[in-house]
Amino acid sequence: MITPRAENTIIITGGAGFIGSNLAAQFALRRPGARVVVVDNFRSGSVTNLVDAYAIAGAGPFEGEVIPRGVSEIDWPKLVRERGPAAVFHLGAITDTQICDERLVIDENLGAFHARESSSMLRACADNAVPLVYASSAAVYGCPPAAAQRRAFTEGDAGQPRNVYGFSKWLMECEHAKFATAHPAARVVGLRYFNVFGPGEARKGRTASMIGRLAGQLIRGERPRLFHDGFQARDFIPVQDAVEATLAASGLFADAPVPGVYNVGAGQAMTFNTVLTVLRESLDVSEARLPTEFIEMPPAIRAFFQDFTQADMTRAVTGLRWKPGRDVREAIRDYAVWLRGSLNISREISEIGA
Repeated sequence: MITPRAENTIIITGGAGFIGSNLAAQFALRRPGARVVVVDNFRSGSVTNLVDAYAIAGAGPFEGEVIPRGVSEIDWPKLVRERGPAAVFHLGAITDTQICDERLVIDENLGAFHARESSSMLRACADNAVPLVYASSAAVYGCPPAAAQRRAFTEGDAGQPRNVYGFSKWLMECEHAKFATAHPAARVVGLRYFNVFGPGEARKGRTASMIGRLAGQLIRGERPRLFHDGFQARDFIPVQDAVEATLAASGLFADAPVPGVYNVGAGQAMTFNTVLTVLRESLDVSEARLPTEFIEMPPAIRAFFQDFTQADMTRAVTGLRWKPGRDVREAIRDYAVWLRGSLNISREISEIGA
């Protein structure tokens, strides 16, 4: 029996994290009487993210439900049946790409997502006709031939991740593919987020975006540090756009998307040198005042580092019916100014700038 869906209720794993908290706030802002159920083990998430995200969005105070547990600790058939959500967003994961404990990362990131298990999140959502949106990552690409050619990555370029985080996300996509074959009516969408930046990334620490880290260094009066020559390039996407893509994937505010896996990026690559130039202009910090320090890349980072990423957004435009809306340079400027004037500047800057 399919449980009736409550159109004002959603479940977000990792809801106290970076993207999750921003997603929660936007849903609360747009859906009157919203009920957001956050599932988070608080390994890297924080209630501060929720408080701040709601304040920035103007969504009022957070009045949802918080379940302080890991994804694998949840009885998903029971939770979905009892809450009757309009959608489930699975964003919870260990996102630190430098963690080397392969068993830990795979167990936590893949937990509750196995296609053949009757108690899985996939099965619980499908059995109750609930759309499921989950976070994959650009890390599933590793360094494909497209990177050497410095061209945009199509979804078919993936499959050679260079770290266990990317591999765990690839395994999730494989489970999704198996499940979709057995349950073609299931509404499941995977999103390969590229380099998301913006308010709320502070607690990501050393895995915060290069934009946030460089801004933190400049605001603290430190010399900005870049690897080698600074020509490494990333597809940076503002968190506001990442949230819009995530909502589009759910079909809650527009036509339902075509189930599948999609890139979520700005569709353009920007070098770290260019990022630093935009930040210097935004914060009025010249090269003469704080000269750039070019450093060698540690071997431990070099082993999995992606020199170039860029999302081909063609499929997202047609399948998700969504495309990036913000100018990236403008978004970087806005973020830098916000960081400099943030009420939580000591926390924001100290945590993302190291």
